[in-house]
Amino acid sequence: MTFDAVTLLGLLAAMLTTAANVPQVWKAWRTKETRDISLAMTLILAGGLGLWVSYGVLQGDAVIIIANAAGMLLALSLAALKLRHG
Repeated sequence: MTFDAVTLLGLLAAMLTTAANVPQVWKAWRTKETRDISLAMTLILAGGLGLWVSYGVLQGDAVIIIANAAGMLLALSLAALKLRHG
């Protein structure tokens, strides 16, 4: 993978969109309060991110694979917390 301007732009976008999920997961983990989190939305998001990972694999694009795999893991973590704590 070459780190040209386009790749760096993609990496920055990937970092920001993935990091956006971290505060929600952290709050749910810390407070065990998940009542206001939609399980359906979280699972749909995880499914969509999983499809993006598949697309990234087919395209051979590491940025798409890594960013969406990380986001999917965060979404699945949030779904697990929702299932555990209601």
